[in-house]
Amino acid sequence: MNSVANNYMKIISSIVEMHKTSLDLRNKGKNIGFVPTMGALHKGHTSLIERAKKDNTAVILSIFVNPTQFTPGEDYRSYPRDIEKDKAIASDIGVDYLFLPSADEMYPEGFKTFVNVEDITEPLCGKFRPGHFKGVATVVLKLFNIVIPHRAYFGEKDYQQLLVIKRIVKDLNLDIEIVNMATIREDDGLAMSSRNRYLNQKERLSAAAIYRAMEIFQEMIKNNEKIPQKIVNEMERIIKNEDGIKIDYISICNPDTLKDLKVINGSVLAAIAVRIGKTRLIDNCVVEEK
Repeated sequence: MNSVANNYMKIISSIVEMHKTSLDLRNKGKNIGFVPTMGALHKGHTSLIERAKKDNTAVILSIFVNPTQFTPGEDYRSYPRDIEKDKAIASDIGVDYLFLPSADEMYPEGFKTFVNVEDITEPLCGKFRPGHFKGVATVVLKLFNIVIPHRAYFGEKDYQQLLVIKRIVKDLNLDIEIVNMATIREDDGLAMSSRNRYLNQKERLSAAAIYRAMEIFQEMIKNNEKIPQKIVNEMERIIKNEDGIKIDYISICNPDTLKDLKVINGSVLAAIAVRIGKTRLIDNCVVEEK
């Protein structure tokens, strides 16, 4: 059996069945809202699901830890997985269909086709995770083709990923509305992430410095600072005050192209990636042009 009933939520593992189910929903006039995830669900994910429920008459959630977006030495094998808890959360919140494909189902023997988005995949995380966005772009396009949603929902925490997905939709003429939603944060400002559960107590306290650095960025922009390097220096100072944090990058850049700015004039993105112990965390903040 490729599907089983879980309360009122149907669980599907077959690509063929998922595609047929989506076609049937469309033929019945249903609007499909799609939330693709790698599981280990948290409030960031559930905010996307809740929005999808408001906007659509059917909600499909996928959980798939995608091997092609992990670079060698990364945490594919150890990535947080709690499928039974995820099933319960999805069912309780009112997901209609849960798509749970295996890696072999998504990437059968002989799979040779990948999607490459140029330019915006090169800076920021692209420098540190070669091939990551090729894996992201490929799996997202596959999921879009399988689920054929009217709308798909993504959090803004993964800002570069969001730009990549929007570029795929635009360049490949996909009839899908991408809905992006604000980052959901812990009480101390840390962006919610499945990887946060890797952090021990000391590391978790140190991680709060990421948001404090973002607050400094916002404050300096509000005070009309125009020199990006001055802002980066202050953000670095805050991060480096904490033991055990290694900075991958802090970038003050154009929110559309991700190119570093020499002078701030208009909308601006601050993006940061750090490593705390074995955990890599990212965050960002956009200040819109007034």
